[in-house]
Amino acid sequence: MNEKLVPENSPLGRVTAYRSDYAPELLFPIPRKQKRDELGLDEAALPFTGEDLWNAYEISWLNPRGKPVVALGEFRVPAHSPRLIESKSLKLYLNSFNQTRMADAEAVSATLARDLSQAAGASVRVSVQPLERRPRREIDYLQGECIDALDIEVAQYSPQPSLLRADPAQLVEGELLCSHLLKSNCLVTGQPDWGMVALRYSGPRIEREALLRYIISFREHNEFHEQCVERIFTDVLTHCAPRELAVWARYTRRGGLDINPFRSNRADWRADNLFEVRQ
Repeated sequence: MNEKLVPENSPLGRVTAYRSDYAPELLFPIPRKQKRDELGLDEAALPFTGEDLWNAYEISWLNPRGKPVVALGEFRVPAHSPRLIESKSLKLYLNSFNQTRMADAEAVSATLARDLSQAAGASVRVSVQPLERRPRREIDYLQGECIDALDIEVAQYSPQPSLLRADPAQLVEGELLCSHLLKSNCLVTGQPDWGMVALRYSGPRIEREALLRYIISFREHNEFHEQCVERIFTDVLTHCAPRELAVWARYTRRGGLDINPFRSNRADWRADNLFEVRQ
């Protein structure tokens, strides 16, 4: 691994001068390999597919006559990419468009796709929608079972995969469980990250109380969003043995960005860009 591309060398937690001229060099990619090695994952044979879905709310540039344009953005980074993109560096990069003249939204989208793909090491899909086009957002709750009301006692606040339980005598198909009690912390700064996590699975019935305790056990854990979701996927797959599994999280925004990682071992299970109520 390139020793320069470690989280400690990223812009996180540092006083930063904002640039408003186009600067793709601000992007800071971080190899996924180290954290995947911790989980025993082989990058050449990952047990999941998926993506990191980013929503950007603070995109702006100047049109050819110097008039500002504001837009929403959606970026889809494939899970098989060798690198994730550190979020503060992405914010700084997006801000570098603020005083940059661009022909139109399509030119901005093409530039973003090129730069993000180069940073991630795989093709990143990009959509940019100026507000004048009236883009819509759909806010809703997942049509699954929320387990947050369970009356449980909790004593563990760092990830404890041994908490997970499943009953092989009870088999379910495509069950969807979710919780709004996911909290983890930034790997570098320790700042809290808040999110909703959902699991869809087929196989032995997962014990709800055990799953909720496990989700809450991330409360003092320091790791990036993408890494937390891969840890949850790996732990559930190992300790509950589902035949099919999808895990995704919708984190609240920070710095005009929200990150929503999705991992699944079933190709036709996908996460729609449906906004969680706290987003």
